[in-house]
Amino acid sequence: MKVILLQDVKSLGKKDEIVDVSDGYARNMILPKKLGVEANAKNLNDLKLRSQQTERAAQEQLEAARQLADELSDKSVEIKIRAGEGGKIFGSVSTKEIAAAAKDQLGLELDKKKMILAEPIKAIGTYAIDIRLHPKVTAQLRVNVTEM
Repeated sequence: MKVILLQDVKSLGKKDEIVDVSDGYARNMILPKKLGVEANAKNLNDLKLRSQQTERAAQEQLEAARQLADELSDKSVEIKIRAGEGGKIFGSVSTKEIAAAAKDQLGLELDKKKMILAEPIKAIGTYAIDIRLHPKVTAQLRVNVTEM
């Protein structure tokens, strides 16, 4: 019997896959536990529509990420911090501080975990920070670190 899986089933398949199982396994395990449904014409059409909707939503997310990346490319954030002689900062500037400054100055919610710092910011200056907005889209934000 062909079955469309509604959830991941260990050693059988992933969600939305069509698998071939024995009739007894389908009747006694898969169908009663709502792990899958029989692969008839109606359910196959529902699966097709659901996959199209998922692809459309993924495309919209990608477009939104590209639009945000374009918006961020010409913007910068200024962080004021105490510094000692020679422009050395006491400690370093973290992604948490950058995210808070972006929220205050630009009004954008940026995830601190998606910011990529090649090395810690420990001196006054201008830095380009990579922000991973989507698996396929990375934006750059300029961060100006100045002395208080």
